[in-house]
Amino acid sequence: MLTLSSEQKVFQLGSWKIGGQPGNNPPLLIASMFHNGDRILESRKEKKFDRQKATEYVKKMEELSDQTGVPALVALVATSADEMKEYVDFYTSISDRPFGIDMWVEKARLEAAEYCCKKGLQDILLYNSITPWDKDIPGQVTKLKEMGIKHVVLQAYNQDDPSPKGRVTGLKNMLNSVGEGTFETVLVDTSVMNLPSTSFSCIASKMVKEEFGYPCGVASSNGTYMWKNAREMWGSDGFTAMNSTAQGLAAFFWSDLLFSGPVVNLPKIIPAVATACLMQATMVYNETGKLPDNENHPLYKFFGDFAKQLS
Repeated sequence: MLTLSSEQKVFQLGSWKIGGQPGNNPPLLIASMFHNGDRILESRKEKKFDRQKATEYVKKMEELSDQTGVPALVALVATSADEMKEYVDFYTSISDRPFGIDMWVEKARLEAAEYCCKKGLQDILLYNSITPWDKDIPGQVTKLKEMGIKHVVLQAYNQDDPSPKGRVTGLKNMLNSVGEGTFETVLVDTSVMNLPSTSFSCIASKMVKEEFGYPCGVASSNGTYMWKNAREMWGSDGFTAMNSTAQGLAAFFWSDLLFSGPVVNLPKIIPAVATACLMQATMVYNETGKLPDNENHPLYKFFGDFAKQLS
């Protein structure tokens, strides 16, 4: 059910392996910080934020990632290159792990990427992302290549066909502009529109992995956080249950990466994803008789004796 027939690409970002056959490598969680509504953000215009809280969130993320084996990074959100520079300087002062930049406007995104490259951060920077809505994808790719950008996210979407097949077509069109072998790491985001459509995005991820072998994933938090009525109906506990379940399911079904929402909520998401990884690994074992190659997999961290019995 889960295993794919085609060869799968595995990329290295920092110490993490991303991609491959389901059950081998836990998905990379990409959590946002300084997004609109982030309570630690005091003034976007003045670049003021609660540095102590931000540090606590990052350190908690690192602690849970190390404990579970689920890789996780912060995607810094900004509206201008100057603002992003402040966040990058802060982040790199407290951590040496990979991070992402998350900016909607192409020009500002490129300026921020250039700043990161001048600081020598190419090895740990995830460029998020090249999108179908960017006005000049070939020009953007040329500039990124000249800068030395290594790790990028491609957003797969087709405005004329929102089906899983349409997302594959959208990616094909984008790859024609990006080219083969341009970047060391290519991750594909199959664009979630709402909670139920997350399943379409997971199916699209399977289709992309089958055809191209690229690591794929979904913005699972788009589906959960856009469902405003859930919190109104069920309160905070009910929302947390829904959010964790949806993101755990997305992790189970062919996702190599998840845009998992605000970093403050990772203590509620990482355990859910680790659980999904445990069950996925044994599901794949039942299909193939093989256990994960990744020695840092949650199966070995939490159920090592059980894994030895299976092997």
